[in-house]
Amino acid sequence: MMKALNHVPLALRPARDPQRPLSDTRVLSAAHGVLPVEAVAALFEPGDVLVLNNASTLPASLHGRTGGDAAVELRLLPNREPFAKVRDVVLFGSGDWRTDTDRRPAPPSLALGDRIHFAGGESAVVRAEHALSERWLSVEFETDDMAEFLFEAAAPVQYAHLERPLRLSEVQTPYGGPAWAVEMPSTGRPLSFALLQAIEARGAQVAWLTHGAGLSATGDPRIDRQLPFPERYAIPEPTVRAIEGAERVIAVGTTVVRALESAAEHGPLHAGEGIATLVLGPNTPLRVVSAILTGMHSPGESHWELLRAFADDHVLYALHARATRKGLLAHEFGDLLFLSRASRREGQRGSSLLLERAF
Repeated sequence: MMKALNHVPLALRPARDPQRPLSDTRVLSAAHGVLPVEAVAALFEPGDVLVLNNASTLPASLHGRTGGDAAVELRLLPNREPFAKVRDVVLFGSGDWRTDTDRRPAPPSLALGDRIHFAGGESAVVRAEHALSERWLSVEFETDDMAEFLFEAAAPVQYAHLERPLRLSEVQTPYGGPAWAVEMPSTGRPLSFALLQAIEARGAQVAWLTHGAGLSATGDPRIDRQLPFPERYAIPEPTVRAIEGAERVIAVGTTVVRALESAAEHGPLHAGEGIATLVLGPNTPLRVVSAILTGMHSPGESHWELLRAFADDHVLYALHARATRKGLLAHEFGDLLFLSRASRREGQRGSSLLLERAF
């Protein structure tokens, strides 16, 4: 008998070690079970196009003090220009990543014109407050060189599940390009060039786009309900041509899905830059992407809602339960899930079979 969804165990442990070897990554597939990442090439065949996000990750967390000497943290939101001096930020109170995001103290109230001061003498001036939350600010950084300032004064955004502070090199994929992301497009982290070559040897194509991945949590429920924010993307012409001739398009990570589906929302997929505003969910038609390779996400997360565009809740809960039983790890240094839109077409019979295998 199929167990009720509310009895499915949901206890994925987070990956805590930023230096977890890439070769330790495992991939869960509904059709093939749990595979080592080196074997993931077996999931591909001629006619497939694998699309990756080549955005590099910016240091996007800045600690400073207000004019009243209160400690604060600013986390950058994605911007059309990664080194623009006028930026939207989310403001946090005292403390750092070691405290759970939802338990951080509230920041002090800041007025227009107030300054936040950083080590080294630079500062930022509050220029606007978003109507949604007093913690969502637009600030202007007073620095001669924004890129130099960020790489000297800022740190990578990170969360309390990690065991030590991150180095910037640890939040990059092997093939990073333009520095557009404020959090790592982490699904691509375990995909080495050797693995991509093995996928191409199977007759599949590898293609690229750039998408400015944003924050995954802000600690403010009012802001979190708006996630994911609009994010900049650029799709090159060779990627569009590869997709036009594809039998199946596999997106590496949720950012790739957002970019491709946003670009095709109002007509044929086209090359160029744009802003991804589409928020995908169970009722979203997928016009481009056939399958996704993604991190392990849990119910209640914004990424989980996107996965509901690929499979119904029975399938997702079944796979989550199987991942729990197999000890797969969640978050950016964890394991991966391969999910095809075929899972949605399997219907209730396929969902029941998956749930039976999960227990």
